[in-house]
Amino acid sequence: MEREEFLSVYRHSLAHILAKAVIEIYGKDVQYAIGPQIDDGAYYDFLLPEGKNISEADFENIENKMREIIKRREDWTRKEVSKAEALELLKDNKFKVELINELPDDEIITIYYTGDDYVDLCRGPHVDNSQELMNVSYKIHSCSMAYWRGDEKRDRLQRVYFYAFPTKDELKAHIQLINEARERDHKKIGAAQDLFMFNETAPGMPYWLPRGWTLYQTLMAYSRDIQRRHGYQEISAPLINNKKLWLISGHWAHYLNNMFIVPGIEGHLKADANISNVIENAGDNSEEPKSVTLENGTVVYNREAVDTMAAKPMNCPNAMTAYKRKTHSYKELPIRYSEYDVLHRKEKSGQMNGLFRVQEFRQDDDHTFVMESQIKSEISDIISIADEIYKSFGVTYRAEFSTRPDDYMGDIEVWNKAEAALKEILDEKYGEGGYEINEGDGAFYGPKIDLQIKDALGREWQCGTVQLDFQLPSNFGLTYTTAEGTEAMPVVIHRAIYGSLERFIGIITENFKGNFPFWLSPYQVAIVPILSTHNEYAKKVEQALTDAGIRVEADYADKNMRNKIKEFKLYKDPYILVLGDHEAEENTVSLNVRGSNKQIQNVPLDDFIKMCKKMNDEHSLELLTSLED
Repeated sequence: MEREEFLSVYRHSLAHILAKAVIEIYGKDVQYAIGPQIDDGAYYDFLLPEGKNISEADFENIENKMREIIKRREDWTRKEVSKAEALELLKDNKFKVELINELPDDEIITIYYTGDDYVDLCRGPHVDNSQELMNVSYKIHSCSMAYWRGDEKRDRLQRVYFYAFPTKDELKAHIQLINEARERDHKKIGAAQDLFMFNETAPGMPYWLPRGWTLYQTLMAYSRDIQRRHGYQEISAPLINNKKLWLISGHWAHYLNNMFIVPGIEGHLKADANISNVIENAGDNSEEPKSVTLENGTVVYNREAVDTMAAKPMNCPNAMTAYKRKTHSYKELPIRYSEYDVLHRKEKSGQMNGLFRVQEFRQDDDHTFVMESQIKSEISDIISIADEIYKSFGVTYRAEFSTRPDDYMGDIEVWNKAEAALKEILDEKYGEGGYEINEGDGAFYGPKIDLQIKDALGREWQCGTVQLDFQLPSNFGLTYTTAEGTEAMPVVIHRAIYGSLERFIGIITENFKGNFPFWLSPYQVAIVPILSTHNEYAKKVEQALTDAGIRVEADYADKNMRNKIKEFKLYKDPYILVLGDHEAEENTVSLNVRGSNKQIQNVPLDDFIKMCKKMNDEHSLELLTSLED
């Protein structure tokens, strides 16, 4: 049996053992819902009798009951039954009954018995006997609330999670990894360092606080600087557009469920039952201005102007619109339009996760308009940008080629041409077989290269993307004048390196455990005068650092020096300067270096400034302690 199949069978079987254990502890009235295996174990959802709840204090008791059940060495029996038989067997479980009723009447249904007293609706496969689970290591680690089928109007269930691995060592290693992940959790670090926050009035839409916004702006400035050197031009476009734009681009048909819709005045008026008849009788469907008189006055509106609008989930259509504003010559191409505009995408509440999955974000987006002959050189240049940026954060990546999806738009021959072009580039850059092929995962308008970066915990994240598009230029009727004076259609390359800046910040926050490189840190230097009599020199140092483009914060309050240092350490500023009589007399600084208990004394101020500027200029990952480093 392959490892993945082994894990699937054993974890899923343990989920049934968990359900049986909960029933034996909490009584026959327990309603058990679903219990799938997941990446590191499994879970099961329960509706317990009124007044009963599972808490962390109960985990050990449930685990002991699971061990007791496994030691019974009960046989597992698979049976095929009709829909009517399944309904009879599970008639007391409303969740199973609901699932069974949704199946076709002639469906052959499989059920599994664990011993004689526990039966579950399941496709399997499972173990043949519980003794096969005796050496599997598992641990219940959490219990949370979950709605039946994700619907907050349905039953509120208790979801019990457990880890499960073939050996004790693997389970132990996984728990250590989980603990490390908790220490690195960007939500925890973001709160501790006052970087960002969330509020229930804007679900999945982060508030960037001063320190976090400084980090955010530093990331964008770095991206802008590199793009400027590679010939990019930045544009900004409206955040809300008429439905017509999204119909042309194809997003209305392919992305509507993920868009925030803004109804026009007409939509708001029609929503009011008291005036709906007035609206319907206001005139025909022509685009001439229509006047509607209400009891409280007259509302004048134009049908064309009040059509449905939508907040943009992506920048592509706006870039097409900007390009189309005038005639372009082949001599102008490539034209590279970068954008950092705010985007909005609707997500289900259960899918949002800190900065990793949000409803409002920015991308380091670009849409480059090229001739077909320029595709290869342009994408090669994009890959070189990705190499430079990812190296600055100490991350590695792999390339993944995503091909035509089932809901693709356009002519299949054009798709074949686009896929062949990307494959040739990948083969040349990474070697044949040096990248993965993800069949059917391309965008609806074209194939793409995704750059998957690996974080400090070994997880992969899709950040960078390069998408080749022959479809949107056709939809928008984009052209350029060739050398022969004829018209041709440009190809569009969609490109991002960070991807969502929010998600990228979440990733690097966890990668660095909040210890950001000097050049990226919200504040790079903190200043602590030992006594208030040293404030004057401290302010001189602060001004000199600020003039050199170094981000500084200082505490001039008349309070204990050690308390000041302790407070700055919570923010993980790279350097804390402690300034007293000697430093003021010698025009030096004494450094507390982040991550070290040592203090470096008598560093000439000018040398320290040069050291800081060097780290900013080189985007260093390591903190310097002298100019010789």
